[in-house]
Amino acid sequence: MTPQKTALYDAHDKLGASFTDFGGWDMPLKYKNDVAEHHAVRQSAGVFDLSHMGEFRVKGADAGAFLDYALVSNMSILKVGKAKYSILVNEEGGVIDDLITYRLADDEFMVVPNAANVEVDFKTMSERVGDFDVEFTNESEETSLVAVQGPLSEKIVLAMGVSDEDAVRELGYYASVPVTIAGVENLLARTGYTGEDGFEIYVKNVDAQTIWDAALEAGKDEGVEPAGLAARDSLRLEAGMPLYGHELGLDITPFEAGLGRLVEIALTKKKADFVGREALAKMAESAPARSLVGLKAQAKRPARAGSTLVDGEKTIGEITSGIPSPTLGYPVAMALVETDYATVGNTINVDIRGKQAPFDVVELPFYKREK
Repeated sequence: MTPQKTALYDAHDKLGASFTDFGGWDMPLKYKNDVAEHHAVRQSAGVFDLSHMGEFRVKGADAGAFLDYALVSNMSILKVGKAKYSILVNEEGGVIDDLITYRLADDEFMVVPNAANVEVDFKTMSERVGDFDVEFTNESEETSLVAVQGPLSEKIVLAMGVSDEDAVRELGYYASVPVTIAGVENLLARTGYTGEDGFEIYVKNVDAQTIWDAALEAGKDEGVEPAGLAARDSLRLEAGMPLYGHELGLDITPFEAGLGRLVEIALTKKKADFVGREALAKMAESAPARSLVGLKAQAKRPARAGSTLVDGEKTIGEITSGIPSPTLGYPVAMALVETDYATVGNTINVDIRGKQAPFDVVELPFYKREK
């Protein structure tokens, strides 16, 4: 199938973007240089087109109760204007997707799934509506998302022309507020996937170009750059954030993926039943066979996704994501490894094209921004 194009495709093309098929969308991989884009986000700010992400609207008297049942976390206790990270699992406790849910009103939420999982997620959640009094709609194709990420992101957003500057300054992490930016009504959220402060601006497709242009114009004297998926991936990996299909999946339990605390909170504090509860409760009774760890290379050879972790002739795990870290100056990786080997401080050998390279198990995340 031909990949879909976002409303900003022509803008990326004019900027000389290299494109890649990601989740069924033709997305900018990089513009001039992905490492430069990465550094721009760490040092000033980057502007991303994330319009390939999904948006589901949940509205009705039972909106909170429906989400409590459909997702692992307790969404009905969210305050209006707040957001929560959670997972969608099947009856066996396998992770279908990780997603963010925003509470927009007492009876209204917006759920944001990953691009590659929009169809599966919508079908799965639709099947769980049952007798709940809700309207569950997929607004993904009519919604665009522009993100401004980096230490200067607040300054950039304010310079774009905001109807309520105090609302932007006072917006907390994992929260959202409706405002007008550059003359465009939007939902402004303060979340992100880079390890930096940042904002996501949800708008109708017809308004995406206005927001995109305003962000780049506001940051032109501050070192702000348009940033593609390559930089987004290296940034999220440094920040120790999972990517579905790498650190998360149907064959990776939440406990293996480091999301055990999220599940344990649901099992102990959530009164409502939810899909997968019984299977997850059984998993919680014993330690996971594998654990997600951070790895730091002792030398300069990077390990890529799919490389195996070995103990002599024994395979003990696999790299899920790996890069030469632009910020830290050495290769880092995340890996699923047998739990007995997952202790911080251990050295694990990685098979890189037939040669073994030593990596040290380290705490995640690899990078933390200064507050």
